[in-house]
Amino acid sequence: MKNRPLSISLFFSAILLYALLTLPSTGFAQGSDEASAVKAKRHKVKVLAEYPHSTKSYTQGLFFYDGHLWETTGQYGESCLIKWNLETGKWLRKWRFKKRFFVEGSCVLNGWFYILTWMEHTCFVFNLESPQAKLKEIGRASYPTEGWGLTTDGNQLIMSDGSSFLMFMDKNSFYCNSKVQVTLDGKPLEYLNELEWINGKIWANVYLTDDIVIIDPQTGTVTDVIDCKGILPERLKTKTTDVLNGIAMDPSDGSIYITGKYWPKLYRISY
Repeated sequence: MKNRPLSISLFFSAILLYALLTLPSTGFAQGSDEASAVKAKRHKVKVLAEYPHSTKSYTQGLFFYDGHLWETTGQYGESCLIKWNLETGKWLRKWRFKKRFFVEGSCVLNGWFYILTWMEHTCFVFNLESPQAKLKEIGRASYPTEGWGLTTDGNQLIMSDGSSFLMFMDKNSFYCNSKVQVTLDGKPLEYLNELEWINGKIWANVYLTDDIVIIDPQTGTVTDVIDCKGILPERLKTKTTDVLNGIAMDPSDGSIYITGKYWPKLYRISY
């Protein structure tokens, strides 16, 4: 984190609002004949391994950093950032948010943690200079939409808000550089939830479904759909078990993990 500008601590919601409202519908090939002609390939999920997951976690964001699995959890009064031991399912560190915040998607870019909130129009920005260092809030960004999923391509942030659009955000100013509409078999796809950048594509949970979609970030076209129906056995479900949500890739070996809200299991998968 050398010579990093601290302008992120002075965001203005008006800047992003202007960007979102005045930006062309997309900077890419949205709605093109090429995008609409593509029919997504369908796959069935394959479980390679399973791990324990906390049934107290209303999973919103999931990612790997510093060799560990990290998770942001939602619900007012329950929202946290948690560092996990993948093998045991025990938390190593936990940071709680104030009761007025409902935490959503999250990611890390250049050592900075970006954490969205649902209806509070706030993205928290934290710095963790070393594994044992105190998590330090260094700024907050504002945005006019709801906050759902968040990931990064290593250069900019990519955000969903429940609509069919993905926004590509500047990591310092949170300015919306561009946006793209996601389409499945030529039709707009809404309820894009938790996001993960994997091998040049954007993986996304589709809220209230058992599907994960793989999106071409240039066109917004869904190239593949992974059906995860039945991945959590009925015998493990309780009255609090909620929907599939949470995708993380371990950069050390490319393994992909998924889970759900209040699920007792986390799965390493392929398709």
